[in-house]
Amino acid sequence: MEQPRNNLKIVTDKKTNARVILPNMLTLIGVCIGLSSIRFALDGKFEFAIIAILFAALIDGLDGRIARLIKGTSKVGKELDSLTDMISFGVAPAFIMYFWKLNTLGRFGWLLCLVYVVCVALRLARFNINTGQTPTWKDNFFEGVPSPAGGILVLMPLIISLSGFELININYNVIVPIFFIITSLLLISKFPTYSFKKIVIQRKTTIFLLFGIVLFFGLLLIYTFNVIAISGIIYLSLIPISFFHFQKLRKIHENDKIQDDDDQEDIL
Repeated sequence: MEQPRNNLKIVTDKKTNARVILPNMLTLIGVCIGLSSIRFALDGKFEFAIIAILFAALIDGLDGRIARLIKGTSKVGKELDSLTDMISFGVAPAFIMYFWKLNTLGRFGWLLCLVYVVCVALRLARFNINTGQTPTWKDNFFEGVPSPAGGILVLMPLIISLSGFELININYNVIVPIFFIITSLLLISKFPTYSFKKIVIQRKTTIFLLFGIVLFFGLLLIYTFNVIAISGIIYLSLIPISFFHFQKLRKIHENDKIQDDDDQEDIL
């Protein structure tokens, strides 16, 4: 009896597995880098710890996009990505700041670490629930600060201390807890912040965008902590701007919806 030929199906399944494995491998590399940042902080090498967190953030921004590009998304990858974010932007920054400054505050410093990590966990859980809903104009905004941005924000006092921007004497025993509390609240809040996911770039401006990206990373290699500090300050300044922009867009869409309802009533 002649056996059925399933060669084509087997090859397709192998290709599908390869597409799923690649982004998951990047995610696991991000886990390793996030855990390595804790080791650097434990050894007192805070510069390397911050650089490791930056690499973890870069990988976090790439793995999902690569998965969607090569059609390698999966439920395992989604859950793995959340666990990676928990380690790289929740646990790791908390330990880095604890080894640097919060350990001098005793039990209060450890409490701040616990509160921040819990807020990151709650933020990721809410994000997973909201993912997959019907696309709307609100997709241009996050509800609260995303976990990678939160991980960088709590590190800002350390980054500023390494950048040499200290024009005045800063009391880090006060500044560090303030950053932890504010960032924790922003993580679990519904304060709208820019997601930068659906930025439309005109073709004629692409060359300028590429030049800007190259310039940014060139400056990042030469003036690492200065560029990170300035970028963090710019992001903080964008938070209130995103709030007012969100309110403006919401009013516009609410007015459009009311107008559509009125038109339907006139037709009926």
